[in-house]
Amino acid sequence: MDELFAQSARMAQAGIRRLLVVSGEATWCVRQATAFRHAANADVLWVGPTSMDAPFCLPSKFTTLLGREFQHAVFDARNGFDVSAFAALAGTLRAGSWLLLLVPEWESWHLQTDADSVRWSDASEPIATPHFVEHFRRMVTASAQTLVWRQGQPLPLQADTLRTDWQRANGQPEREQQAILQVLSNTSAKVCVVTAERGRGKSALAGMHIQQLQGDAIVTAPSRASTDVIAVFAGERFCFMAPDALLASDAVADWLVVDEAAAIPAPLLKKLIARFPHTLLTTTVQGYEGTGRGFLLKFCAEFPQREAFTLMQPIRWAAGCPLEAVINDALIFHDDAFSVCPEGALALQAVEQSSWQSQPEQPAALYQLLSGAHYRTSPLDLRRMMDAPGQHFLVAQTANGPAGALWLVDEGGLTPELSQAVWAGFRRPRGNLVAQSLAAHGGSPLAATLIGRRISRIAVHPLRQREGIGQQLVAKAWEEADSCDYLSVSFGFTDELWRFWQRCGFTLVRIGTQREASSGCYAAMALRPITVAGEALMQREHARLCREWRWLQRWIDEKIPLPDLPTAILNDDDWWDLAGFAFAHRPLLAVLANLNHLVELAALPLPALRGRLNGDSEAELCSRLGINGRKSLLLRLRDEAQQAMRRVNGERTNQLMEQIRQLQFF
Repeated sequence: MDELFAQSARMAQAGIRRLLVVSGEATWCVRQATAFRHAANADVLWVGPTSMDAPFCLPSKFTTLLGREFQHAVFDARNGFDVSAFAALAGTLRAGSWLLLLVPEWESWHLQTDADSVRWSDASEPIATPHFVEHFRRMVTASAQTLVWRQGQPLPLQADTLRTDWQRANGQPEREQQAILQVLSNTSAKVCVVTAERGRGKSALAGMHIQQLQGDAIVTAPSRASTDVIAVFAGERFCFMAPDALLASDAVADWLVVDEAAAIPAPLLKKLIARFPHTLLTTTVQGYEGTGRGFLLKFCAEFPQREAFTLMQPIRWAAGCPLEAVINDALIFHDDAFSVCPEGALALQAVEQSSWQSQPEQPAALYQLLSGAHYRTSPLDLRRMMDAPGQHFLVAQTANGPAGALWLVDEGGLTPELSQAVWAGFRRPRGNLVAQSLAAHGGSPLAATLIGRRISRIAVHPLRQREGIGQQLVAKAWEEADSCDYLSVSFGFTDELWRFWQRCGFTLVRIGTQREASSGCYAAMALRPITVAGEALMQREHARLCREWRWLQRWIDEKIPLPDLPTAILNDDDWWDLAGFAFAHRPLLAVLANLNHLVELAALPLPALRGRLNGDSEAELCSRLGINGRKSLLLRLRDEAQQAMRRVNGERTNQLMEQIRQLQFF
């Protein structure tokens, strides 16, 4: 340990941090890390799933520590590797720090199940992650300044690389910061954007900008804790408001400053920007919060009068820091996917997960293109791409890189019993986004028995767009999905996106009734059938959506191009649908049309049900009817539906009640 801390002193002088991987049996790894903590002359933060002596943090809670700095840390990945928390932890370590990473025995690690995989694999049990483990080991081995200490072997100590002494920032603007501050002080642009990798001083820059302003500024961010650095540099002029509170207020200022802007839903961000004369957006490039390049391409491109800046030089550590370099390599944080135009002819081909071992540069380039185009990409997506079951990839390959990429996920194939339990709301197995939604919100209890392949992501290089590459990829996916009943896609509804999916042969089958927090759009689902069964499902669900549209329009503030089909009497399927709401857990908006038919037939007051169908809010109904809370209101709504069904046909209602209740037992 003495040599590790001696190296730490030299690392501090050079302004760098380093990674020490501790690999072996679980108890041996903990013993070495504990000895390191005891020998350190500073608190060593421990991050892991099992509580340890303070300072300690669960990986899932690490965002609460962002903005703080630590001297040395231990990350426990013996049973599961939360790579987002791992990357975030590295960003909090100051120069001279060691980051100890505890992992299973080196040679057999790839055979061990990863407890963290249940978050991203859609599997009910943890799975092994051989492709990620092999990739991570390869990147660590290639890093000359990273140490791997394996049980039964001595701690490998390497000679220090000669580096010039590093000067810690003194709180005054660095050269890059000063140049940007000068432009900001005289800009007429409505939107200014600063992107940078972690540790480059973008938050400090935002605070300095506020401090030098002639006018005033309001700061907003996904969390108040992440703005601590801005607050330090802004001093008494710092004023924070949460995004939703700011939008609801009448607050005005000369500047709006948004920290980590890529983590705020785009529609909310647009509304905030519209409120202020000038806005400064800062966001991290290719990190655990999202990708700055994609943010610039997707969001900032909508503001032609904008100025964009990039901070390149690290401030909290020296350039070429070995810890930053190995994490960037291991989690593919490099943001150079759009630096070269993929020119020439296209070859549409499949990319298998096994290519991470046989030809890793191809899937890595694919991941970079996908993450650059979708700025909410996180390291969990990399883990899913590498090892989750049921993933399929197509690439439009050129001689110098991918021009387009398509990511698909297998869904459906549930047993009839499970599909019916999903329809009734008794079960919600992991995964199967569209397949489960078709069963839970659609009209077919057996919808999830069909086999679908969902388009998870699609991306085309910005310099090769408007060439039909996306449509070619979708057509190729449709041709090769011969084992499936349909292709599906779930997307945030916009006119432009819907026109694209229509050109790809898709038919709309569902519209959500709540705007998604991530996109600010209503979730839409569409199908392109492959088999006769898939065609029948698509036709049935599209017709159902059209029949319901006259009532759904009250709940959806969006123009959707759907015909208004005539209503019909309640048939057998409709009665079954009503029973799913009345006697199980079907959501009200999934049976909206049939409930409206029912209350027209039932000569009963039904104050809660009629009020809700007329668009009265839950809060308004609870107040008017003396109901205590949303859960109690839902019970009242189901009870009134039962009353109405019995008034119209009591014998049929009782039979359906017994049949519905049997669905939960299988």
